Amino acid sequence: MLDIAAELHRWAEEGRAFAVATVVAVGGSAPRGPGAALAVDSDGTVIGSVSGGCVEGAVYDLCVQALEDGETVLERFGYSDEDAFAVGLTCGGVIDILITPVGVNTPDAHGTSDTHAGPVFSSALSAAVRSEPVALVRVLQGPADLLGRALLVRPDGTYEGGLGGHPRLDRTAAAEARSLLEAGRTGTVAVSEDGSHCPGGLTLFVESNVPPPRMVVFGAIDFAAALVRVGRFLGYHVTVCDARPVFATRARFPEADDIVVDWPHRYLERTATDARTVLCVLTHDAKFDIPLLSAALRMPLAFVGAMGSRRTHEGRVRRLREVGLSERELSRLRSPIGLDLGARTPEETALSIAAEIVAARRGGTGVPLTDSRTPIHHDRGEEAVVAAA
Repeated sequence: MLDIAAELHRWAEEGRAFAVATVVAVGGSAPRGPGAALAVDSDGTVIGSVSGGCVEGAVYDLCVQALEDGETVLERFGYSDEDAFAVGLTCGGVIDILITPVGVNTPDAHGTSDTHAGPVFSSALSAAVRSEPVALVRVLQGPADLLGRALLVRPDGTYEGGLGGHPRLDRTAAAEARSLLEAGRTGTVAVSEDGSHCPGGLTLFVESNVPPPRMVVFGAIDFAAALVRVGRFLGYHVTVCDARPVFATRARFPEADDIVVDWPHRYLERTATDARTVLCVLTHDAKFDIPLLSAALRMPLAFVGAMGSRRTHEGRVRRLREVGLSERELSRLRSPIGLDLGARTPEETALSIAAEIVAARRGGTGVPLTDSRTPIHHDRGEEAVVAAA
C-alpha cells in the first residue's frame, strides 16, 4: 500500500473512498513481492499493480466489491493445473492479497460505522509521502472482527491506532513492527490474541516504509556517470564522492542525488550508512582505495565492490592485508566489481555492476536462467505464504 502512497494520499485529501489491494505473502515464482499494491477509487480509477497483469482483473472486481460492502477480505491467487486460463498466476506462483476499503462508512454487525482504520491509513500515507520511516501493521488472520484492523508504528516504538484485541497485543505488535522497520523489511508475524507468541492466534502483516537504500559511488569518472543512472533506476539514493573538485561537479553528474567533494574515507566516516548501503569504489588509486576499503570492509554494509584489473586487485588485497585486514574481512570485497557480461562501454559496465548488486541482494547466482534449474525468484528471507482465510 505504501508503494503508491503519493496517489493514495491525494485521494484521501480529496475525500475519495477507495479500496486498496496489497500483496501480503508470495510463494514460488510470483511477479510482485509483499507490499506491492493496487487501488481502485469509487469512480473506478485504478493505480498500482499486484501481479504484472496476471490477476489484475479479478483483484479489480474484489476492490469494487469492497467499496460496495465495506468488508476487508484476504484472497489467494495461484496457478490452476486444470485450467491454465483460469484466474491465477500462470507463472506457477501463489500470492495472498489483502483487500481493504478506506473511507467507506458501512455499518458493522453492531450497527455502527466501521471506520477504525481510516485515521491510521491517513497517518501512514502522510508519513510515507514525507519519506518518514513508519510501519503499518494490519491483521490478516484471526477473529473476523479484527481483520483489517491497523496500527501505525514509528521508529521510537510509539504507535497510533489499535488491533482491537488484548491490550498487550498492540504493544507486542508494535515491538515486532519496530524490529522489521529497523531492518527495512516487510513481512508477516504470528502472535496470539493476548500478545504472546503462542501458535494458533493472529497473523499480522507489517509493511515498512523506509527511505531508499543508499548507493555511494567513489570516483567521479565516466563509468560513475552511467552507474548513477542505473542506481537511480534501481531505486537507490545515489551519492558521488571524489576528492577532486574539478571532476565532482553537478554538470558531470546531473542525475546524482548528492555530489560530495571530500577524501573518500573521510566522507565514509561521517556519513550515515546501514545494512542496505552499497559502496562502489571506481577510483582504482591506492591513496584513495586503501583507507576507504580498510574502513568499509569493517562496516555492516550490504555490498562493497571495487573496480580495477586483476593485477590492480592483487595489489589492492596485498596492501589491505598490510594495514591489518583479516581474511574474513577481505572476503567481503567484490573485486573486480561486476558480473562477467563482456562489458566494455560505461553503460555496459554499469549494467554488470548493477547485476552483481541485485544478485548479492536477492541471493542470485548470475548464471543464465536458460542453463539453470534454480527457482527464478529466490529472495533471501522470503516470507512464507499466508494460508488463505
